[in-house]
Amino acid sequence: MSAREDILGRVRRALDGVEQGYAVPPAPRIAPIADLVGHFAERVADYRAVVVRCTSAELAAEVAAALPAGARVVVPAGLSLDVPCADEDTGFDPYELDAYDAVVTEARVGIAETGTIILDHGPGQGRRAISLVPDLHVCIVRTDQVVPDVPDALPLLDPQRAHTWISGPSATSDIELDRVEGVHGPRKLVLVLVEGS
Repeated sequence: MSAREDILGRVRRALDGVEQGYAVPPAPRIAPIADLVGHFAERVADYRAVVVRCTSAELAAEVAAALPAGARVVVPAGLSLDVPCADEDTGFDPYELDAYDAVVTEARVGIAETGTIILDHGPGQGRRAISLVPDLHVCIVRTDQVVPDVPDALPLLDPQRAHTWISGPSATSDIELDRVEGVHGPRKLVLVLVEGS
C-alpha cells in the first residue's frame, strides 16, 4: 500500500458515518458601496499608499509629479502613457532593475473592499520583477477598472497568467511587531486613479 492510499484510507475511515452532502452556505455579500471609487481610494490610502486622483488629461503631469527629480525610471512595453526619459524593460536582470528608482505600470483591476490592485502582467503592466524590484511603484488604475470585491475581480483575470496582488507598499513586521517596509517589494506605492476610461 502506498502512502497516498494509506492517508486516503484513514480519511475515509474518519469520515465513516458522517452525514454527506453538507451544503456550504453562500458567502455573505457586502452592501452595495455608494461611492465605489472613493471607497477604493480610501482603502488604498489605509495601506500607507499615496493616492492621486486625476482626469485623463492630467495623467501625464500627475505621473511626472509622482516621480522624484532625476529618478531612473523603467516602464513595461505597451504602457499607454509616454514617460519621458524612462527606459522600457527589455528583460533587465534583477541587478539591472535594482539600479532603477521607480517603475510606472498600469493595472488590470482594483478591488474597492480590500484596497487591492491586481496586475496580470499584460501590456502596460510588464513582468512581475519590474513591479517588485524598484523602490517606488507608480500604478495607474482607471475608475472603470474598480470592482466592489474579490469575487467581482476573479472573472476579469486570465487564470493562465501570473497575477500580482498589491495591497499597499511592501511591508512586514519583525518579531517585536515593528513595521519594516520594502523587504520584498517597493517601499512606496503611488496610485494614480484616473477618472473615466
